[in-house]
Amino acid sequence: MALVRILVDGYSLLHHWPELAEGAPRHSETARDALVEMLTQYQDATGTPVTVFFDGRGNRKSKPKNESLGAVEVLFSNSGQTADDLIERAAHRFQTYGEVLVVTDDYAERDMVSGFGGSVASCANFIGMIHGALSTLAENLNRHNRAEQNRFSRLS
Repeated sequence: MALVRILVDGYSLLHHWPELAEGAPRHSETARDALVEMLTQYQDATGTPVTVFFDGRGNRKSKPKNESLGAVEVLFSNSGQTADDLIERAAHRFQTYGEVLVVTDDYAERDMVSGFGGSVASCANFIGMIHGALSTLAENLNRHNRAEQNRFSRLS
């Protein structure tokens, strides 16, 4: 089956990626925005839709809005539920459409998802996947640009 969506435990990934939004608290809007930007680049490079889940509870003055503007889908859990609850439900629902990859370092979550047939990746592995995809994209873009420059030079 083809990979139809990647479901990311946002805070789990942020805690394992300290150089992303360096100096910003891991639960801050700055860190979340940096993660969403990186996931958007990955989604653009691979063409695989990404949904990132954050726990919405906590000491916030107002609950952040769920976002989905054609880029990475960003969802926050409501009071009384966790991002893990949402990830499990989404992974189960997407199963009929193809393979779903869940990214988390929460072992209980990984066991639950793999128990009903979903694929799981550790945060470290997924960070490596992101770096690899973005590196490949940059190489392909450089190759394309060189070919276009050569083509233009021959036409001139």
